[in-house]
Amino acid sequence: MQSYNDLQSQLKTIDHKSYPLYKSLRGSYQFPKYILSIDHVQGDPFAAPSDVRVTVDTKAARFPAFAMKDKLTRTALADELLRNFAAKVNQFTFKAKGSGKSGLISVTHCGQEVLQRTACEISEKEITARFAVGFPANGRTINAKELEKILFEYLPQCVEQSFYYKNLNAQKVKEVVELAEDQQAIREKLPELGLAAFVADDSVLPRESGISSKPMKQSVRFVSPETMRVTLELPHRGKITGMGVPKGITLIVGGGYHGKSTLLNALELGVYNHIAGDGREYVIADETAQKLRSEDGRFIKNVDISMFINDLPNGRDTKDFSTADASGSTSQAAGIVEAVEAGSRLLLLDEDTSATNFMVRDAFMQKVVSPDKEPITPFLSRARDLYEKAGISTILVAGSSGAFFHIADTVIQMDQYEPVDITEKAKNLCGQFPIMQETAKPFVLPDSHRVMEKDRNGAVKRRDYRSGEVKKGEPERLKVKTLGVDGFMLGKQNVDLRYIEQLIDSEQTAALGLLLKYTVEHLVDGKRTISETAQWLEQKLEQEGMVFAAEHGVISGGYAIPRIQEIYSCLNRYRV
Repeated sequence: MQSYNDLQSQLKTIDHKSYPLYKSLRGSYQFPKYILSIDHVQGDPFAAPSDVRVTVDTKAARFPAFAMKDKLTRTALADELLRNFAAKVNQFTFKAKGSGKSGLISVTHCGQEVLQRTACEISEKEITARFAVGFPANGRTINAKELEKILFEYLPQCVEQSFYYKNLNAQKVKEVVELAEDQQAIREKLPELGLAAFVADDSVLPRESGISSKPMKQSVRFVSPETMRVTLELPHRGKITGMGVPKGITLIVGGGYHGKSTLLNALELGVYNHIAGDGREYVIADETAQKLRSEDGRFIKNVDISMFINDLPNGRDTKDFSTADASGSTSQAAGIVEAVEAGSRLLLLDEDTSATNFMVRDAFMQKVVSPDKEPITPFLSRARDLYEKAGISTILVAGSSGAFFHIADTVIQMDQYEPVDITEKAKNLCGQFPIMQETAKPFVLPDSHRVMEKDRNGAVKRRDYRSGEVKKGEPERLKVKTLGVDGFMLGKQNVDLRYIEQLIDSEQTAALGLLLKYTVEHLVDGKRTISETAQWLEQKLEQEGMVFAAEHGVISGGYAIPRIQEIYSCLNRYRV
């Protein structure tokens, strides 16, 4: 490893020379309080900025043991350090001058959720921060003096003020770690108490706007119905009260704009921890919960949807169903089956975004179209079996059909954003308004075994640069281009993730793109199933983070670890 003096000498040597000579700086340099690594250098000042990494020894950083004891506390601490680092860096970005992206210092900006990110990772031995720097130039001529300002003046200040415990607010660090432990304590208590979710009293569920995840000011605070209130003892906060949503089938009803979807949205994001001040810090859902909806036009391959759809007029096999252009009902059926395969114990649905004919068939329709002429077994007829025979609970928002009251174990009415337990009232009314029960076929768990095949469309064969011959034994290369939160391009194929509603950060999408690229290049063998692939990827992420999926074993910032549910969803939407 070279010293920081070597880096200064190299900068003087290449100053005012051609921009590509910046590539000679790649490598690691020992600074007095950290190691600076230049992992990738941009091709010119207008290209994507260079990847830079700082590594701080945890012994030197001197964080207390309570913040370093396990993955949970280290993830919470990394999130807090990253927010501090981004705030410090913002003071210096573009202070170094030049053409194009010269002087840019780019650090991940975190949202309301606490995610495990490559931008800041903490192990027992070191703290690693990854970010991007626009190496300065005048035109396409190196301006080494401006880069020297960034690396030797601005960056040392930011690192020392962000990653050393003595320079941080000790009370804030303590609160961040304790909040994470309290949130995890609630998550662990849910199964013990027979709950699928918990919403604390005094939570703020409404958001500032449709494009902002910050809490709405002066909004109605959540107050649990007395009949559903539970009290939990947390390790740091102590006693906390709130609404316990029991396992089983829960129906959320109410008039339009009274908060039904707001509650469901808070629950679907309850799979993540939230930062203090978000309002949803203590809204916790089963960590495997999955939000599902219809997705007209989605790709489905080799999925057993026979639990919901059978006896199609064209004779197609629904135990091994494939289509390049799914209907609303088949797409929702496939989504639920895939959630079951991914190990989800809680399904979240909103009638507004579901296929009507998939969810329910009323008595009149049953009379007009006899059951032997209808291939769809509606979700209404399967929800009870899913819970009693497979242990999968459902939370459903309904606003138009009263049929769902007849299968619900719990009914919550949202009245001007205040929840009211109307279960007993609803059960009494069910006796007065009986419905025709549709006889469903025997319940059998799906048996899908989709095997991925390699898609050569858009792949680039690795070739010897002199002879042009294809290198044997080396995988084909695919490029990934992230398209925000909604999806990515892999080679020439667009992988559409718009309707994976629990994806909340483009860095999760970027990670899914890299994981799918790795899968196609290294794991697809015509034998490994989607389930085996997803579980293998989850295990590698747990052991190594995103590094295993990176070329040459060097990962940049800009990735957030997705759940296995989102990995399944991504693999299932790849059109091969």
